[in-house]
Amino acid sequence: MTRFVAPGERGERVFSPFHLHPFCHANRMPHTTAEIISIGDEMITGARLDTNTQWLSQRLGELGVDVQFHTTVADTLSHNTDVFRIAARRADVVVATGGLGPTRDDLTREAIAESLGLPLQLHEPSLEFIRGMFKRRGREMPERNHCQAMFPLGSTPIHNPQGTAPGIDVRAPREDGTQSRIFALPGVPAEMKTMFDESVAPAVLATNGQRQHIAHHIMKFFGIGESDMEAKLGDMIARERQPRVGITVSAATISLRIVATGETPEACEVAIAGTRDEIFEKAGEYYFGDGETFEQHHAVIRHLNKAGQRLLLVELGRAAPLGDWFAAVSDEPGFTADVPAFIGGISLANLDDLRQWTGMPDDASAETCLTALRQRLSADWVLLVDEYPSLHQTSDHPLPGSDVTFLVAAPDGSFPSITQHLGAHPSILHARVAKAGLFWLRKCFVTAPSGV
Repeated sequence: MTRFVAPGERGERVFSPFHLHPFCHANRMPHTTAEIISIGDEMITGARLDTNTQWLSQRLGELGVDVQFHTTVADTLSHNTDVFRIAARRADVVVATGGLGPTRDDLTREAIAESLGLPLQLHEPSLEFIRGMFKRRGREMPERNHCQAMFPLGSTPIHNPQGTAPGIDVRAPREDGTQSRIFALPGVPAEMKTMFDESVAPAVLATNGQRQHIAHHIMKFFGIGESDMEAKLGDMIARERQPRVGITVSAATISLRIVATGETPEACEVAIAGTRDEIFEKAGEYYFGDGETFEQHHAVIRHLNKAGQRLLLVELGRAAPLGDWFAAVSDEPGFTADVPAFIGGISLANLDDLRQWTGMPDDASAETCLTALRQRLSADWVLLVDEYPSLHQTSDHPLPGSDVTFLVAAPDGSFPSITQHLGAHPSILHARVAKAGLFWLRKCFVTAPSGV
């Protein structure tokens, strides 16, 4: 099979000797149920979008936990207390976000304590950590922050390396002799995610006698739909499989998250390597990189830096997302070079404006215009998007597809092009068009003559 991977993105392909059968080493977790609680008036009123619950549902699912309930509750002590009491009765694992701040409407610690009939007690090491964090920021700790070091009796603080709100880990006895385990985390997404991955996920696995080491690996793909990707992967996405493979889609980019558990970190890495090889065999032609934040424009910059080449973008129509993406990536660590790979971007309304801007005759071809730009700006590659469709701002439905042409001026003087019929919801249409353009550019990298 022909793999479409931009040269230099991941080096030489190395096949791991460990190729896992989809159900090999199945490390099944007992049927563990979970409830996620989102706390805050801003969630109830809709003033803030609850992305924490979505993220936690995905993570818990990756651990083999069956999330059965999502609960949202306002900043009312009696309501919070009721919610925790009910959740502990019906779910093995309860994960709550929000309400751990120092203000009077931060009631999570009091609600948990009351629901369990426990007093709050001061945890001196947590208090000292909070004081130290304020000191490092050149501030005196307000007296009100003292409450953030109060914990229900018998609970364990969850370390927060980024903020002043430690989490809470406490067991809730049930009438049948079993226990529910409650984890309370801050509502700030960055803090919550770090604390979950570092502390909660291993604890959830350990609660059920599972192997305690867990590792995540994300692979990124473009050019294939979610259903087609699922069909290619087959049994690889079965819930019973270890390592687990989960699929998420964002603006037409597919992320495959591989989650492995094992007795050692090395065992996790071996399992991930085997699964990664299997995925390459099935869908390698659509792969462009690894990592939560890695996108196609990162892959393009990485290729250009390695080749010592420069790129110019020309975007016609009603948008210019590529220019924004590439301008931003130039400031990211690991993507800079002595000679910047990204020359810049030109945004114009249509081809007529491009002819006028380049000083070409009214009947000049797009290829002629790009040739002039390449020479004028010393570019190796030029990518033309012709053109972004207009958006109907009042529409909340997918827009009819329209033809968009992607034209590349290559270093060897050729002009490979493709026209695609693209449609999508207005919120992602321009991003989808831009990503399709990058997909074509990367294909041109692969098919360029040797040495170009």
